[in-house]
Amino acid sequence: MKLLFIIASLVLLPLTAQAEDVLNGANTAWILTSTALVLFMTLPGLALFYGGLVRSRNVLSILMQCFAIAAIASILWFVVGYSIAFGTTGNDFWGGLDKAMFSGITKDSLVGDIPETLFALFQMTFVIITPALIIGGFAERIKFSAVLLFSAFWIVLVYAPITHWVWGGGWLQKMGLLDFAGGTVVHITCGVGALVGAIMIGPRKHFSRTMPHNLTMTVTGAGMLWVGWFGFNGGSALAANGDAAMAMLVTHISAATGAMTWMIYEWIKFGKPTALGTVTGMVAGLGTITPASGFVGPGGALIIGLLAGIICFNMTIFIKQKLKIDDALDVFPVHGVGGILGTLLVSVFASTQLGLFSGSGFAEGISSIGEQFQVQLIGVSATFAYTAVVSYLLFKLVGLMVGGLRVTPDEEAQGLDIIDHEERGYVL
Repeated sequence: MKLLFIIASLVLLPLTAQAEDVLNGANTAWILTSTALVLFMTLPGLALFYGGLVRSRNVLSILMQCFAIAAIASILWFVVGYSIAFGTTGNDFWGGLDKAMFSGITKDSLVGDIPETLFALFQMTFVIITPALIIGGFAERIKFSAVLLFSAFWIVLVYAPITHWVWGGGWLQKMGLLDFAGGTVVHITCGVGALVGAIMIGPRKHFSRTMPHNLTMTVTGAGMLWVGWFGFNGGSALAANGDAAMAMLVTHISAATGAMTWMIYEWIKFGKPTALGTVTGMVAGLGTITPASGFVGPGGALIIGLLAGIICFNMTIFIKQKLKIDDALDVFPVHGVGGILGTLLVSVFASTQLGLFSGSGFAEGISSIGEQFQVQLIGVSATFAYTAVVSYLLFKLVGLMVGGLRVTPDEEAQGLDIIDHEERGYVL
């Protein structure tokens, strides 16, 4: 009997060792679906969300910027971005160039138990939405050429390296940073990039009195973002399993709580709840739960959504009314602050010792909230500082290349639809 057990073990051992190298159809199907959902977030979700928030003479320019960034980001990710983020010949700060032009990636190569082609495509949809979010910071007054050049440089020099730090085997991942779906990689980077751009380019003329031209479009886009975020966070599990299901559940709870919190807060403070405030609160809840979505439970998600609604609401007012920074579509106070808040709160609600508010535990080798918080704070600080410095230098460089980042006052008054594209979003 003992001899039979030994023989069976020897026979099954190679199969066990190779289990991770076998394609999993269920996981592959789920990431295929998630990839489509994340692209849906940008096209048309974010494009419509942002498009409705600007004045009618600039709506087409916003849609055009989102589409153009999607194309540029896709090409750059294929040529060099994926390799910088997930290459294997680099170091703790960049991945190297061994996967440039998707070198070595075939239909049979795997990442875990899904095709590497699919993993690269899923990650491509993340790199598409991140610079597209940035354009909200300086909407209605930047040259189209400046948007294209800045986005291209920023993807290669900011997004791809930080992705390597956090998800590609870089120094923050080795330290134990918890970022399930992009609190640092997506939300802090886009928020800081937008803030730097808004400060450097300056405010729109009479920006404090500008109003969204089509809230119906904005609310429609917001609904698409909410649906697409299930792929954004749930897909980041890279498997059709309990982690994906929990990520989707907590994402939904945080979004709902953020929307209600912002709506009620606005109702109390200003006398009436608005559609714009409600959908902004939803986005704040979604952005804040993103880094925590695979590590916290429903109770933690409720608190995260509540804090997102309160803190992001007040930061929006502070940025515009106190600091007089025209972050046109509130990218930094919603995404940047939300990303920072969510990344730090992971250290609390990932704990398994909080009863109804417990999560799934800390990073390997970390045993306390304080220790995890220290790692999260380092990740937030490094991402913020690096993004701010490089974004500043890139805006300076692009400004020199195109003869200034900003359109003239007359062009701004006429609207970017006609100035940049000789087209109108609406025929009156």
